[in-house]
Amino acid sequence: MIDTLLQSFFALQWLNALAGLLVGVIVGLTGVGGGSLMSPILILLFGVAPSTAVGTDLWFAAATKSVGSVVHHRQDGADHKIVGLLCLGSIPAAILTLFILFQTGEHQVKGGMIVTALGAMLIVSSIATLFRRQLVSAMIDTGDEDRARRFVKAQPALTVVAGAVLGALVTLTSVGAGALGATLLLMLYPLRLTAKKLVGTDIMHAVPLTLVGGVGYLLAGSVDLRLLVMLLIGSIPGIIIGSRMTAWLDERVVQRGLAVILFLAGLKMVLA
Repeated sequence: MIDTLLQSFFALQWLNALAGLLVGVIVGLTGVGGGSLMSPILILLFGVAPSTAVGTDLWFAAATKSVGSVVHHRQDGADHKIVGLLCLGSIPAAILTLFILFQTGEHQVKGGMIVTALGAMLIVSSIATLFRRQLVSAMIDTGDEDRARRFVKAQPALTVVAGAVLGALVTLTSVGAGALGATLLLMLYPLRLTAKKLVGTDIMHAVPLTLVGGVGYLLAGSVDLRLLVMLLIGSIPGIIIGSRMTAWLDERVVQRGLAVILFLAGLKMVLA
């Protein structure tokens, strides 16, 4: 009996590592999908409580993206001014969201609000992933110089607002720092950010944001450290594998498939 229980326990642990490997491959290949995939996998497939899934996922994102952030910093692959403006909005919004979350009532937070918000964010992220090029084209092809000048003048304030939106949504659901964050940055800075700086800026901003959110969930007892370790064991080689796969696999095909998966998972959570 005890042997059977131990075997089941270790099998589950390595399934967690396999989930980390899968998510790591997709993140390495496309640059998005970490929070968007990990939380629904933990909730829908492994039966993890929603708040614990979000809290663990925030630490998962903070750990993995810290490594990427260091690399991008050394390669001058991030716009630090934009990161600062985003943090000016996102960090206070994250702290405020944490305060509201854990003052709302434990049953509502764990049973309803997080699941519904997570489902909605997955649907939004799927749309942002699928139609990113069209959204960016709409921002670039204005043909109106006066409008363009007004937009550039408003960019700093809009960036702070975008950071605040991301801070609240990422803290509540752990989703949005990748797909939605990159889309917002492209819409705000369609000409200033190269592809390399877009990824670096998005990753560098995600580190302090997910760390603040993760600390809040940890203090509330909503982080599974053993689960976190197993996810990281899988995700680190997964990111390396995914990065190497970009040489021969079409990223656009993977992103379209990812968008469909996110949409279906979001729909299931919203309708649950």
